[in-house]
Amino acid sequence: MADANAVVRRYVEIWNQPDGALRAKAAAELLTEDCRFVDPIADVAGPDGLAAVIGGVHQQFPGHRIQPLGDVDTHHDVLRFSWELVPDGGGESVVIGTDVLSLTADGLVGTISGFFDKVPAAA
Repeated sequence: MADANAVVRRYVEIWNQPDGALRAKAAAELLTEDCRFVDPIADVAGPDGLAAVIGGVHQQFPGHRIQPLGDVDTHHDVLRFSWELVPDGGGESVVIGTDVLSLTADGLVGTISGFFDKVPAAA
C-alpha cells in the first residue's frame, strides 16, 4: 500500500488549495478518473466533482482550512483519518469529520466516504 500519511497529506492539501485550477490539477493527480466522493451532503464522481465540492466549502467557510486529527488508521487498501475545519489563524473547529479512502493498486484514491462528527448549528 502507498504511504498512508503521504496520501492523507496530499488529500488535505487539495482541500486547503484556494486556487480552483491548482486544486483540480492536484485532485486529478491523486484520484482515479472515476473516483466517487460521498458524504452526508455530496455525492460526486471524478477529480472535477471533488474539486467543485471543495470550492463550495471554500465559499461557505472562507478563511478556514482542514487539518488532520490524530493518526491515520489503515488496513489492506483502506485508510481512515479524522480532520477538523478551523479558522486559518487558529481557534475552535467549526466542522469535525472522518474520511475513509480506498486506494487502487497503483496508490490512487478510488473512493472517499466522509462522515461528520460535528457540524455548525443551523441558523
